[in-house]
Amino acid sequence: MVRVGLTTERLVRAGAELADEVGFEQVTVSALARRFDVKVASLYSHVRNSQDLKTRIALLALAELADRAAAALAGRAGKDALAAFADVYRDYAREHPGRYAAAQLRLDPETAAASAGVRHAQMTRAVLRGYDLTEPDQTHAVRLLGSVFHGYVSLEMGGGFSHSAPDSQETWTRIVDALDALLRNWPAQ
Repeated sequence: MVRVGLTTERLVRAGAELADEVGFEQVTVSALARRFDVKVASLYSHVRNSQDLKTRIALLALAELADRAAAALAGRAGKDALAAFADVYRDYAREHPGRYAAAQLRLDPETAAASAGVRHAQMTRAVLRGYDLTEPDQTHAVRLLGSVFHGYVSLEMGGGFSHSAPDSQETWTRIVDALDALLRNWPAQ
């Protein structure tokens, strides 16, 4: 019998918290059952298996991140939008490292198409409208921004910038400035 109060949403949120505490790769149905002090079998009426749980955590993380990005972008354009967008990703990764890792999970095409990942792509393109890029340059720029944001955040979270000057925040600000300059002066083909 399932313990009263266990719902799929509650389990997914607890799984997301667990991911932030111990790392996304460590999240399993067994670990979640231990957290609730229930038998593993009692969770299978809410999630199919550990992969299903991880997919649901990824969808939660994508939605949370999209909501934050949308709020940060409201009323902004150009460099202000770019900086706000970049900061949302960095701040989320720092606050929720496990969820941020979950947001990188490769989803099957149908799940991805129905996820908040679509909103992320739309918001990235909205930021780029301030730079007047056309296709295929816009797609190249979307990939550039994603690569820089994720690469920097991953290196920073791994401690890659903690042992040298200048401060990581100063570098982040300079990177956003450099991206703005690059987007304003995108090279012609």
